[in-house]
Amino acid sequence: MNSLIEVIEPKGILDGTKAVDFRQKIDQSIKNGVEIILVDFTDVTFMDSSGLGALVLALKKVRSAKVKLVLCSINEQVKMLFELTSMERVFEIYSSREEFENTLELE
Repeated sequence: MNSLIEVIEPKGILDGTKAVDFRQKIDQSIKNGVEIILVDFTDVTFMDSSGLGALVLALKKVRSAKVKLVLCSINEQVKMLFELTSMERVFEIYSSREEFENTLELE
């Protein structure tokens, strides 16, 4: 695992009020020169459309900075939101942090 990885762990409800903080964390990670940002959803209980919007904006921003954004441990509600908006095809999603780390070891 020689890539620079930053893990962001939002907690509770990921909505408009938390989206600003989330975007700041993404911006800081990019400034820190990371190669991969892993957003671990283990402690997220609910995400609404503004939370999803923040994720999409983050994805655009990291792509333009040549950084990879991956997600893990999304719950059923978040998974349903992703499927309804076809975002599960846009984001790279792992079932757990362990699954993500195992893919890194294979590279």
